[in-house]
Amino acid sequence: MQLQAGTEAPHFELPDADMKTFSLARKQGKKNVVLYFYPKDDTPGCTIEANEFTDLVDEFAKLDTLLVGVSRDDCLSHAAFRDKYGLSVQLLADTESRVCKKYGVLYDKEVDGHTKVSIRRSTFVIDKQGMLRHALYGVQSRGHAQEILKLIKDME
Repeated sequence: MQLQAGTEAPHFELPDADMKTFSLARKQGKKNVVLYFYPKDDTPGCTIEANEFTDLVDEFAKLDTLLVGVSRDDCLSHAAFRDKYGLSVQLLADTESRVCKKYGVLYDKEVDGHTKVSIRRSTFVIDKQGMLRHALYGVQSRGHAQEILKLIKDME
């Protein structure tokens, strides 16, 4: 089930690359949150997307907006990915897929004749009141960060 803009963003808590807990509820009233889901650390598309968001982190910060990436990789994998590329987006570990399910980003993917569950690259723009302003499923990695920055600017 896909989420729709105009509804409340599902609350969650997840550990980041430093094993500190990120809580969406604690950002309410303070920051907009760009919550993006990606399939796997250190793969080509995911690296492009994370680097492009990192390049724009200061622009997002000027608009009171945090950048948060989620995948099913663990905290150690996130730390290695972050450190390898100097990423400044916060990466959250959803190893049990609980948040992925809440946001409707999982799908069955056929790989070598086997079906496995994967994450559909998706981005959610959550305003300071905790409402979903944009719910984008199946996005492309290249150029995506710039598109999201424009959406945030248009919200102001």
